[in-house]
Amino acid sequence: MDLNDKNEEKKDLDKNKESWGDKLDETKENLSEKYEEVTDKIQGSIEETKDSINKTVKSGVKKTKSFFKKLFIGLFVLALLAFGAYMLYSNWVFSEGTRTGQLIKISKKGYVFKTYEGQLNLGGIEGGPEGMMGTIWNFSMKKEDMYHKLEELEGKKVMLRYKEINKSMPWQGDTNYFVYEVEERE
Repeated sequence: MDLNDKNEEKKDLDKNKESWGDKLDETKENLSEKYEEVTDKIQGSIEETKDSINKTVKSGVKKTKSFFKKLFIGLFVLALLAFGAYMLYSNWVFSEGTRTGQLIKISKKGYVFKTYEGQLNLGGIEGGPEGMMGTIWNFSMKKEDMYHKLEELEGKKVMLRYKEINKSMPWQGDTNYFVYEVEERE
């Protein structure tokens, strides 16, 4: 082997080194570009997933709010209907009639709601835990003018026309019997 051959080999080696260096640089650039592409794709996918999750959550929140709003309105309407039905039932006239006796008490009473109340002695004797006593009938009135009329007739014999309802409310009176007309009797 002579010197020329060695120089040529050296030149070949240098060319190979350069060629390998160029290939290595090219491979680095390719890898760098592919890395950026994959990173961009992953970030894009992450953003799409985030957007999809946000849309789903917002949709769920909106549906939940809508459901509870409808539920609240429905329960409120149901409560109003139930209250109205109860008031209708409570004020339903169960019976009407008259009672005659001696008017022994008439009063206006109540802490919050002032109501007009009275007692009528129907006559007869009734036995109870307190002994023998007259048969007393308690009643209520809704109108103040009726109260004043009965005040004048206290101690006298009267006939009262009344209506009995199923259940009186605290602002109506203490009893379920409501007097609406009075006649003095001899």
